[in-house]
Amino acid sequence: MKFDVVIIGAGPSGLALACALAKTKLKVAIIEKNSKNKFSNPKNDGRDIALTHKSINILKKIGVWKNINTKIISKVKEARILDGDSSNFLHFDHKKTIEDSLGYLVPNQIIRKAIHKKIQTYKKLKFFTKSEVFKICSNNSGSKIYLKNRKIIESKLTVIADGRLSKIREKLGIYTNKTNFNTSMTVFRMKHKLSNNNIASEYFQYNQTLAILPIKKNLSSIVITLQNHESKKFLSLTNKEINLKIENDLKGNLGKMILTGKKYSYPMLTIYANEFYKDRSVLIGDAAVGMHPITAHGFNLNLRGVDILQNEIKKALIKNIDISCENVLKTYDKKFRILSLPIYLATNGIVRLYTNQKPIFKIVRKSLLRLANIARPAKNMIIDRLLLNNS
Repeated sequence: MKFDVVIIGAGPSGLALACALAKTKLKVAIIEKNSKNKFSNPKNDGRDIALTHKSINILKKIGVWKNINTKIISKVKEARILDGDSSNFLHFDHKKTIEDSLGYLVPNQIIRKAIHKKIQTYKKLKFFTKSEVFKICSNNSGSKIYLKNRKIIESKLTVIADGRLSKIREKLGIYTNKTNFNTSMTVFRMKHKLSNNNIASEYFQYNQTLAILPIKKNLSSIVITLQNHESKKFLSLTNKEINLKIENDLKGNLGKMILTGKKYSYPMLTIYANEFYKDRSVLIGDAAVGMHPITAHGFNLNLRGVDILQNEIKKALIKNIDISCENVLKTYDKKFRILSLPIYLATNGIVRLYTNQKPIFKIVRKSLLRLANIARPAKNMIIDRLLLNNS
């Protein structure tokens, strides 16, 4: 079986790229180790994705955004960053931009369902489900993908989109910079008596990080990040104990808190690939860059990477050149690296700075927040980064 593009991994990035290429003359296939039902009907994983306006434009371009019910979308009108026990905070307001909000919150599984719904309209896309890749062999004309079920698929361009713990990336010999923060993020939703006023807040407390994401007026998604041993203790608390803890952590800013639904926990591991392509294979999504969620850039960066790659592929088609040639993949690598590396390094730096307990770091943290609040150019630059407005 021969294809122009084979995408390994039917996650959001892989399927988004398939949507972007579906209307071209390219013959596209997707290989996924799970059953079709598992990725077509994803379960709630507790995560609400903060989408930038740039990301929404990309989702509109590939025909996905219209599949998301507007009643599920939550606007973020303001953002606040608070440090320790200080009453000062870094404040961002959508009124300082040309948009009606800083961004939007959408449940992760809703985005995944919307992408799959769009994928189903493209009948020429070929799926190989319950299929795992054994090895990939490349030459000057393309690659042969050997599956564990003994099928062999030929591809001009192979796209690796199987997540930050990608086994295929390792098989290709592409190394990554990995950072294990030895922390876990727990997400859950809480009702509260007082309105959140569409304000997203990030509390950098000295023993934890606490994020409040506004879902509805009196409903928020809570994201608490703790050292692994403290996270285990937190997960063992009763609902009443969690309610009281979050109320106290927020100093009663949202009034009485009530936990609703399940708690979901995730280890905090970030990765950055040393190269985004090798031979005739290319990395996208978390297989290329796995972000720490503290700045909410992960999904947005993934979409930007998909957009950059599909643009380079379409340019190659117009010029009638090989879509997997060195120049095409090198251009993708350069553009995505320029975009992603500063954000990746800055995010990891913020995590280290704002979770360090040493007195000197606490002083630096407070000083940086004050400086950023009064220095308009710095604040505007941060807003641009938050919205991923840089091209």
